[in-house]
Amino acid sequence: MTKSLRFLACAVFGLAMLIAGWIMPIYLRGVDVAVLERAGRKLPGITGLGLTEAAAQRLSSATLLLHSAQLLALPDTNPLAEAIATLSRTQPELRAWGEAVPLWSTQLGRQPEIGTNGTAPITDVALRFENRDRLLAYLGGSPRTPARELLGLRQLTNTVIFPPSLSPSGQALDAAIAVCGLLLDGDHLSKSLTGEIGRLVAAANHGGETEPLEQILLDFMSLGQRLNWGELVAFTHRVEDAETLRLLVNQVREGVLPWPHLFTAVALSGRPADTVHYLLNFSRTGLHDLITSLATGGGGIGELLDRQQPVFVSPLRQQARLLPPLAPVVSLTLGYCWLMPRVALAIKWLLFLGAGFLFAFGWQGLRSVRPSPGIGLAREILFALGFLLVVLILSEPFLAQDNQKVAPSFRLRLPQVGDAVPAVNPGSPPSTMTQPYNLLILLLFFVLQGLIYIACLMKLAEIRRQPAPPRLKLKLLENEEHLFDAGLYLGFAGTIICLILASLKIINGSLMAAYSSTSFGIVFVSIFKIFQLRPTRRRLLLEADTARAEEAAATRS
Repeated sequence: MTKSLRFLACAVFGLAMLIAGWIMPIYLRGVDVAVLERAGRKLPGITGLGLTEAAAQRLSSATLLLHSAQLLALPDTNPLAEAIATLSRTQPELRAWGEAVPLWSTQLGRQPEIGTNGTAPITDVALRFENRDRLLAYLGGSPRTPARELLGLRQLTNTVIFPPSLSPSGQALDAAIAVCGLLLDGDHLSKSLTGEIGRLVAAANHGGETEPLEQILLDFMSLGQRLNWGELVAFTHRVEDAETLRLLVNQVREGVLPWPHLFTAVALSGRPADTVHYLLNFSRTGLHDLITSLATGGGGIGELLDRQQPVFVSPLRQQARLLPPLAPVVSLTLGYCWLMPRVALAIKWLLFLGAGFLFAFGWQGLRSVRPSPGIGLAREILFALGFLLVVLILSEPFLAQDNQKVAPSFRLRLPQVGDAVPAVNPGSPPSTMTQPYNLLILLLFFVLQGLIYIACLMKLAEIRRQPAPPRLKLKLLENEEHLFDAGLYLGFAGTIICLILASLKIINGSLMAAYSSTSFGIVFVSIFKIFQLRPTRRRLLLEADTARAEEAAATRS
C-alpha cells in the first residue's frame, strides 16, 4: 500500500507539473499569440491610432488604418468611420492631399485631380510640366540646405539610373528631385536619412558617384506614384536609412502584404526597419504572423518585432486556458512569459524535468529490488533528462523549421557603351550545416548518445559495487555487452532512418547530419570501451586470477 500511494502521489504531482509546463505560453523559437495579446494592452490599437490621426486632420492615414481594422474584422470601428466621414464632409480639400494643405501647394498652377483610387499621387502632380518648374523654383529658395543643393543634380550628365535632367527625357529626374526636395524642405524625413541624403548630394555635386542618390530618388518617386502627399509623409517620416527605404519600396511594389496592413504595421509600431526585416526573415510565415500581431495592438506588434520569432497559435492550448483549473496558472505565468521570457522558459523546462523525475521516482518505488541510493538517483536524473528531451521535441514549435530568410530584391543595372561587364561569380552555396534543421538533428543524436553513454557508466558502476566475486562480475559484464553496444545500434538506426526520410522528401536534412548519428555512436562507444570498460575488465581479470591462485594454495595446504 505504501508503494502504491507513493507511486500515485508521484504520478499526480508529476502530471500536474507536466500540464503546468505545457500550459505556459513560452517557447524557444516562437512567440505565443497570448503573449502578444498581453503586450498589446499597453499601447493603443489600430482604431485608437486612427482616431488620433483623424483628430490631427491626417485623413489618408486615418482611412488606411480604418481599412486595415475592417480587413481584420476588429470591433468598435464605427467611431473611426464616423470621424473620417465627418472630416471628409467638412474639409473636402483633404481628400486630394491626405492631410492639411501643404504650404508649397500655392505654387501650383492648379489643384491636383483626384484619381480613380480616390487620391492624387504626388508623383503625378510633380510630373506635370507647369507644376514641375514651379516646384523646382520653390525649392531653390528653400531654407533647408539639402533641398537647395539637391537641385545641383540637374546639371550633371553622368547619371546612371535616370536620364540627365538636361536631356529630352529629363522630366523623370526633375519630378524625383521635386518629390524628395519637398520632403526635405518640410523636414518630413528622419535626421539620419536627411544626413545621408545630404552627404550623397554633396558627393554627387563634387564629381562623385550619383547612383546611390539616384536610387533614393527612384524609391521616393516609386512611392509617389502610389501614394498621395499625406500617405508619403506618414509612411516615410520614420525611415532611418536608404536601405530600409529600398526594402519598404520593394514590399510596396510586390504587394504581398496588403497596402493598408503594411502602412498600419509601420505606423503602429513606429519601426519600419524592424517591420521589413521581419518580413524578409520569415518569408513564408511572416505575412500571416504580422497580420495576426496587428489585431493585438501596438504593444503586440512591438513585442513581435522585438523577439523576431514566428507566431504560434495552438487551438488546444487556447481552449485549455479557458478551463477554470488552468486559468489561474495562465494568468500567473503570462506576465513572466511577456516581461521575462528567459526566466519563464527556464521555469517551464524545470517543470518538465521535475515531472520526469517524479515519474521515474514513483516507478522505481514499485520495484521489488531497488539499487543503491546513488545508482537509483542517477537513473532517475537520467530518465528526467530523456523525458525533458522528448517533451521538448513534441511540444516546441518551429524546432525543425528551416531558415526562411530571403535575399532582398536585386538591382538591375544595364552596362552602357564602354563599360566593362564584370564576370559573374556565383560564389559557393550556403552551407547546409548552418540550417537549424540540421543543427537540431546533430543536437538530438549527440544528446541521445550522451544519455546512452551515461546509462552505460551507471551500469558499469553498479556491477563494480556488487558484493560478488570477480569472476561473477566478469560474467555480468558479458551479459551487458548489448547495452554497451547500444550506441552503435542507435547510430546505425538513426542514419538509416534519416536517409529514408530524406529520400522520401519528408525531411530536408543533409547527408552530414544523417551520418553524424553513426559517427557519434562510434565515438561514444569507443570512449566507453577503451577508457572505462577495458580498465575495469583488466582489474577484474587480475583479481580473479589472484583469487584463483589463493584458492589453489588453500587447497594444496
